[in-house]
Amino acid sequence: MDKSPDAFRTISEVAEDLDLPQHVLRFWETRFTQIKPMKRGGGRRYYRPQDVELIKGIRFMLYDQGYTIKGVQKLLKENGVHFVVAIGAGDLAAVEAIAQRKQAEAEADQPKPRRKADDEMLVGEAKARPSRRFFGMGKGEEDGPVQPDGGRLSRDNRALLQEALFDLLECKRLLDQVR
Repeated sequence: MDKSPDAFRTISEVAEDLDLPQHVLRFWETRFTQIKPMKRGGGRRYYRPQDVELIKGIRFMLYDQGYTIKGVQKLLKENGVHFVVAIGAGDLAAVEAIAQRKQAEAEADQPKPRRKADDEMLVGEAKARPSRRFFGMGKGEEDGPVQPDGGRLSRDNRALLQEALFDLLECKRLLDQVR
C-alpha cells in the first residue's frame, strides 16, 4: 500500500526514495536549517512533503550540478527554498519566475537616477546610451566585473550570471531528454 503524496515519511523511506544514506540526511539537517523534520518520541524523524522536495533540490544541486554545501546555502539564502525546490523538480518556469521576481525586487530597491528632461539638456549634450559591455568586458579596468568594494559582483552582473545559469540548466534538460 503506497502512501499518499501528502503523507509524512520516515527517514528510511526518504533515504530509499532519494537513494541517500540516512546519515547524509541527518548531516544535511545540521547544514541546512530549512530541513525541519518533525521528531516524535524516541527521536524518530517524520519528513513533510515540502522537506522531501527541498532535499531533492539540495541533492540535485550537490550531486548533479556540483555545488558545494556553502554554495547551496548561499542559493537558499539569496533565492529561498522555493527556488531550490523548483530547480530540483526541473520546473524551469518556476525558477525563471522566481528569478524575475528577485530581479524586480532588486531593481525596486535601487533608487532611480533622475534623468534630465529634453528641454533641460544642454545643446549638444549626449543622451545616455546603454553600455555594450557584457560582464564588464570592455575598456577600463574599473568597469570590470569585480568591483573595488570587496570583490563582489554588481547586481546587474549577478542577474546576468543567474540568467546564464538558467539557460545552461535548460540546455542540460534538453540534452538529457535526447539521451
